[in-house]
Amino acid sequence: MENVKNVTITIDNITTEVPANYTVLEAARSVNIDIPTLCYLKSINEVASCRVCLVEIEGSNGMQTACVHPVREGMAIKTNTKQLRETRKEVLELALASHNRECLTCNRNNNCELQTMVEELGVEEITFKNRKSESKLDSKSDSIVRDSSKCILCGRCVSVCKDVQKIGILDFTNRGIHTEVAPAFNKSMKDTPCIYCGQCITSCPVAALREKEDIDKVWEAIEDPNVHVVVQTAPAVRAALGEEFGLPIGTRVTGKMVASLKRLGFNKVFDTNFAADLTIMEEGHELIDRLENHGKLPMITSCSPGWVRYCEYNYPEFIENLSTCKSPHQMMGAMVKSYYAEKENIDPKDIYVVSVMPCTSKKSEAARPELTVNGLRDVDAVVTTRELAKMIKQARINFLKLEDESFDSALGEYSGAGVIFGATGGVMEAALRTVADVLGKEALENVEFTEVRGIEGIKEAEVKVGDKTIKVAVAHGTSKAAQLLEMVKSGEKEYHFIEMMGCSGGCVTGGGQPHVTATEKMDLDIRVARAKALYEEDALQQVRKSHENPVIQKLYKEFLGKPNSHKAHGLLHTHYLAKEKYPIHNDTDNEVSVEYLKEVAASHN
Repeated sequence: MENVKNVTITIDNITTEVPANYTVLEAARSVNIDIPTLCYLKSINEVASCRVCLVEIEGSNGMQTACVHPVREGMAIKTNTKQLRETRKEVLELALASHNRECLTCNRNNNCELQTMVEELGVEEITFKNRKSESKLDSKSDSIVRDSSKCILCGRCVSVCKDVQKIGILDFTNRGIHTEVAPAFNKSMKDTPCIYCGQCITSCPVAALREKEDIDKVWEAIEDPNVHVVVQTAPAVRAALGEEFGLPIGTRVTGKMVASLKRLGFNKVFDTNFAADLTIMEEGHELIDRLENHGKLPMITSCSPGWVRYCEYNYPEFIENLSTCKSPHQMMGAMVKSYYAEKENIDPKDIYVVSVMPCTSKKSEAARPELTVNGLRDVDAVVTTRELAKMIKQARINFLKLEDESFDSALGEYSGAGVIFGATGGVMEAALRTVADVLGKEALENVEFTEVRGIEGIKEAEVKVGDKTIKVAVAHGTSKAAQLLEMVKSGEKEYHFIEMMGCSGGCVTGGGQPHVTATEKMDLDIRVARAKALYEEDALQQVRKSHENPVIQKLYKEFLGKPNSHKAHGLLHTHYLAKEKYPIHNDTDNEVSVEYLKEVAASHN
């Protein structure tokens, strides 16, 4: 790494040394001075468009934007003067003049970066004429709702979608006071190659983007005496739910989460970790079969629905490489409506399965027609971590004072391998723990494959298993997934097994996880903090390999027979199809010529 020299600067009469490649914003934070920002998102959106971060620099004409202005030797900076305070207020007033200010009923009330800044900077009135545009609400998809009346044109969602995920669904359209952020030709997000990863939602400082909520549907099911409601929670939820109740980022709240779900009225509370173990049994043996019988390689994981959609839209030539396994929560739904229903003598039609997920794309996944058995959806409703927190608050449950409780045993026992599914590299590590035992024909003592852990965009490893060397790779975030697939296509790289996750960091940073402000993200890598909670829970488990989970063993003995059996395929496996990026159909709400749509599709190829 190149050595960076330090420079001496003065900020608000504090003299300090900082690296010469710092911006004024970074330098100020190093001495605990918090310059306000709205559009800034570290390493992602550093464009100085909001003008809230203005500072005064001695010798410079006018005020400067701290988020992009580099420091220099001897620089003298002021961050708190009358002119700056008044100018920042005016900037916020201008933003509010065109903003939907129905804050009390807003999805982000008391958790909005704009609202917080207005309060902190003392904006008490809006002196500019109200220029609020007519609300354009796009709620057609199963996952994401877009409300243009709340957009402040910060560009954070645009940069995340275009520069981080490399998808580019959202962009600035129109000009002047008519500028808005939207898909091309103001199409619904449903009619674009959006993968519903929700990274636009977690980057948005307001409520211009949010998940499509299923809370009311779930309450209705819980209160129906004729419906048996089963809930399951993904691994990553336990590593983030506590943040909604004021706990530090990455606090593990497994027991309190289970206790709250039982108080909400669910008939059974199961753990998706169990189904993660089941996924490893199916996926691990599918990999072994492909290795031993010259199957399609590299085999690529299919747990992340955002990644699967990305593959269907952008790399259809790799669809045959995808594992045919359903994702863990879909497997759980299938088991609840078959194995569990049979054991409890309940008609599957009377069972309602709710998944609590860190992921907004899981909502669209659950609605896929391929994910049904005997005409019944595997999963009936998906709520995000944020939605679960809302339900707990609506029920007036004091989350922090709850005593820890345990998952219901029927489908609630899990191994450490199931827990780490929520972190990038976790699916790969869990699979290797089982594949190594099966192919090596002996129990692996060291179960931690640290070479596939961490937040490096692409990770590679070679694992010696018996007389075989398995080449594996892990990528997280669709831009890194594309980079890896291009290397495979060109022949530059060869692998046997690849794990792909749609979001950077894996499920722990999914689009349904608690909002974290841009300021908090400057100080802490939430990918690392939340993943740490999962690895801690893994280490606490007595059983750390999926195939050694006694309830999984019982399930195969009593019901499924063996991994990849005919029965297992009927319930736990599926297929995927190539998708057209911009489908052309009659849509009275979006009358765009066929020629234009073809141009857009071509520009994305």
